[in-house]
Amino acid sequence: MCSKVVIFGTNQLAELAEYYIRNDTNLEVEAFTVHKKFKNCDIFKDKPVVDFEDIEKNYPPSEYFLFAPLSGKNLNKIRESVYNEGKIKGYKFYTYLSSKATILTEKIGENCFILEDNTIQPYVEIGNNCVLWSGNHIGHHSKIEDHVFITSHCVISGNCIIKSHSWLGVNCTLRDGLIIENGTLIAMSASVTKNTVAFTVYMGVPAKPKGKSDIEKVAMSL
Repeated sequence: MCSKVVIFGTNQLAELAEYYIRNDTNLEVEAFTVHKKFKNCDIFKDKPVVDFEDIEKNYPPSEYFLFAPLSGKNLNKIRESVYNEGKIKGYKFYTYLSSKATILTEKIGENCFILEDNTIQPYVEIGNNCVLWSGNHIGHHSKIEDHVFITSHCVISGNCIIKSHSWLGVNCTLRDGLIIENGTLIAMSASVTKNTVAFTVYMGVPAKPKGKSDIEKVAMSL
């Protein structure tokens, strides 16, 4: 079992990931990595920064986890791309589960970043490459598919399905039994009472569709 991890990125999210891993796990952060064209430093947080294209030369997948806590930009498409590149290279991805979260399920995938004060009830399923920022409620028997970003203080009632590439804004609320279709973007403080349409923005109380705009372009690339 690997006890060492390399974090993808040299931004604030990578800095946060290093902090959480250093203070809340038994793992050692050995290095950071980025694509060569975006590399702007050789040292970050007193650790080496290596080209992602050549990472396996010095940090082989047999000995190191990868962790890519990237943002939800472009409906999580960038984070998905890095995750897929790492899998092609043969890496297993680390999942961070805060010791200050209440997690009552074992069905959580790779490369998830689950922060403090999340309440995840029994029989919840969470896929790969998901971010749950602090303070969310994930109701029983709900399913969160791959490549989802849930910000802070979101309430997801029981038996909901959050499909891939969705993004949930701060303080949004979902009633029980909903299906949030692929690529749905739910705005801050929206109250969702009906199933959504894929690659659509929802705003308001109750939430209503507000068009596709740039999200539709992302949908075409998936």
